[in-house]
Amino acid sequence: MATQLPPPTKKQKKEAQQPRDIGLVPEGLPNISIKFQALDTGETVGHSLRVPAGITEKQLEELLNQLNGNSDDPVPYTFSCDVPGKRASDPQQTVDIVDTLYSSLLKPGHKTSEDTVTLVFTPKAVFKVRAVTRSSSAIAGHGSTILCSAFAPHTSSRVVTGAGDNTARIWDCDTQTPMAVLSGHTNWVLCVSWCPDGDLIATGSMDNTIRLWESQHGKAEGDALRGHHKWITSLAWEPVHLVKPGERPRLASASKDGTIKIWDTTRRVCLYTLSGHTNSVSCVKWGGQGLLYTGSHDKTVRVWDMKQGGKCINILKNHAHWVNHLSLSSDYALRIGAFDHTGVKPSTPQEAQAKALANYEKVVKKNGTLEELMVTASDDFTMFLWNPTKTTKPLARMTGHQKLVNHVAFSPDGRNIVSASFDNSIKLWDGRDGKFLATFRGHVASVYQVAWSSDCRLLVSCSKDTTLKVWDVRTRKLSVDLPGHKDEVYTVDWSVDGKRVCSGGKDKMVRLWTH
Repeated sequence: MATQLPPPTKKQKKEAQQPRDIGLVPEGLPNISIKFQALDTGETVGHSLRVPAGITEKQLEELLNQLNGNSDDPVPYTFSCDVPGKRASDPQQTVDIVDTLYSSLLKPGHKTSEDTVTLVFTPKAVFKVRAVTRSSSAIAGHGSTILCSAFAPHTSSRVVTGAGDNTARIWDCDTQTPMAVLSGHTNWVLCVSWCPDGDLIATGSMDNTIRLWESQHGKAEGDALRGHHKWITSLAWEPVHLVKPGERPRLASASKDGTIKIWDTTRRVCLYTLSGHTNSVSCVKWGGQGLLYTGSHDKTVRVWDMKQGGKCINILKNHAHWVNHLSLSSDYALRIGAFDHTGVKPSTPQEAQAKALANYEKVVKKNGTLEELMVTASDDFTMFLWNPTKTTKPLARMTGHQKLVNHVAFSPDGRNIVSASFDNSIKLWDGRDGKFLATFRGHVASVYQVAWSSDCRLLVSCSKDTTLKVWDVRTRKLSVDLPGHKDEVYTVDWSVDGKRVCSGGKDKMVRLWTH
């Protein structure tokens, strides 16, 4: 028997009788004067223009490309406008222009046709990532549960995974074969991190050590880095644009013993030990302005200034339970370093540094100043959005999850935040003010991790329910369901060029997904 739809409820019947709102732009609207302003530099383009109120986003884009002289090779843009809050004391809100100027600004009453509207524009990603739809291969090799994975920053043909069989492995995704086994650890490999210059891989293990590997052939770079008393929970590389040309980036490791150690990867010695947390440090991130951010089970987030030798300059205490994970608005830019989606390596270290800085500034520059935001996720079911360089108070408290929040991630352009929780849902938030945007429901068990596509249009999540799901951010719906794993999926990553997704978990298989 076919599934029958339930009869409409009282509420639905009542709503059906209400007059419907059709998105028509009324006739005879006056013209509006607008100005275009760049988000990153704050410079205005051209003078103020008179345009019809019913102008669409596409037409605004064409107009702006003509003003910039890019009509032959148009750049896609998104437009937003700052409007005052409801009351005089409220902060300014940012409204995105989605349809037409009329429906986004005039109809809700944010602006009138008398005002000069300043439209802030940001370029969208230059390329489109297609949703992955099939499992191109399941590669066996690990002898135990796969715990972590990471794609190379410059290519989708290499991925590294760490597992409970005490090894990490580099896989060749083009031939779908194991390329190298990184053996040396004597206990589970809990975290892997690929250096943003593409040459080194760091692995952190339950045996309290960190090991460095050369990424081409998987040879060990010397012996283990010893010093922590308990297992390694998280690793972070120094951003490429802060490294002097010709030197190797330093590595930060966080451990269950409550300390963070900074390692010189050339001399293989510990430079600093940052202590202060009173419990396990769960997550470490190295920001693009020389600050190190750490979240811990002692409910605090600490900010350390690496330019002052690792001095703790800020302690953010707002969470009521363990801090599980944190993400920076510049995460993606710091991960790719000097590369872009083409994966071409810069010829000189100086060029690499300049390119990495340009990648970084593209994301964090607002009106000529650098603004790096951070979001923290906790066992207290909430998240906080911070601007840690400016203030010790959070910009927003983000509530809505009904169980602990396990993973948060800023989108590559810093516009959105996505959070994964043990309440089976994934939530999408505005990355600028922490406003709630949407909930993605579909998983039937805890969601462990999420990964963005590099064009910010899609995200993929992995779950205890053995599936991966690809979500469309614009329509806020499920795009593709990816079954295939035979047990819980613990880790997922989307390659920088957008061609592949890798996942791994309890069934010991590395699965690669393509379109």
